[in-house]
Amino acid sequence: MQSAAYVGDRTITVDEAEAVAPGPGEVQVAVAYVGICGTDLHILHGAMDARVSLPAVIGHEMSGTIAVLGEGVADWSVGDAVTVMPLAWDGTCPACLAGHQHICQNLDFVGIDSPGALQGRWNVRADLLVALPEGLSLEHAALVEPVAVAVHDVRRSGLGAGDRVVVLGGGPIGVLIAVVARDAGAEVLLGEPDAGRRAAAEALGFDCTDPTSGNLTDTVEAWTGGAGADVVFEVSGAPSAVLAATDIARVRGTVVVVAIHPQPRPVNLQRVFWRELTIVGARVYERTDFERSVELLHAGVVPADALITQVVPLTEVAEAFHTLEQGRAMKILVDCRAGA
Repeated sequence: MQSAAYVGDRTITVDEAEAVAPGPGEVQVAVAYVGICGTDLHILHGAMDARVSLPAVIGHEMSGTIAVLGEGVADWSVGDAVTVMPLAWDGTCPACLAGHQHICQNLDFVGIDSPGALQGRWNVRADLLVALPEGLSLEHAALVEPVAVAVHDVRRSGLGAGDRVVVLGGGPIGVLIAVVARDAGAEVLLGEPDAGRRAAAEALGFDCTDPTSGNLTDTVEAWTGGAGADVVFEVSGAPSAVLAATDIARVRGTVVVVAIHPQPRPVNLQRVFWRELTIVGARVYERTDFERSVELLHAGVVPADALITQVVPLTEVAEAFHTLEQGRAMKILVDCRAGA
């Protein structure tokens, strides 16, 4: 089979590898599609070298079918269509004991801390599998993981029908948050400086604005009758967006921090105090978020075809990373089937 690995120095290689039989409690998945995300780009850029073991087979947004069952695996059959919730927790740390296993203090994020899906055959623990319904294409199902991120973010926000919501950042996760929030009944304004991404979001029916134009606060105040947004999602990772998020939230509004910030950012605590704002962190997802994500994709709520810019074979994965680095795609899927 073929597998793609990050080998350091901003380099991804594709090599031949021998498939190994799954161990007890594992299944071997014939990987169909793998999505490349911002975290994968962070890995390529060396920002996560302290976590990955080289050569690192990465990839955690995926779909596929079960090819081989390991010893002791029940309730699954060869040929079942699946995706993987790539979180393995220890069950013993304070976070796990408090019921927050998805943010275990010793979390193994599969595809980062341990081998991922950018390979023809992937051995993974059976308890991490999530079933896919008949009628949901494997191509669309590769979006289950990023949609689950958006579902979790929206659930953490506590937003309700009729709320005015601002999403700062129009990349894949920002657009998916907008989609999930709209499905929950919210009115959404998306802030994105890139004209191409704004156009793509507008084509999906969203109102958009350029948050770097200098009039974001005025725009939000006009949109909300001077009240401010009920919920603001900071998805861009830009320092200016962190400051803007508190400026545009209403009295007792909520700011949800979604982006992974590589270093501490200035926050306007005077504004947090003055308007009694709530700041919420939103990281990864829980199984209920994955299950809801599958439902939204299956129902066609998520505009999967509009979000998938292109599909490339595993042999072209390095070029796909370069395309994403240049900001020339929303979501690229890697077709791993020929490498099985």
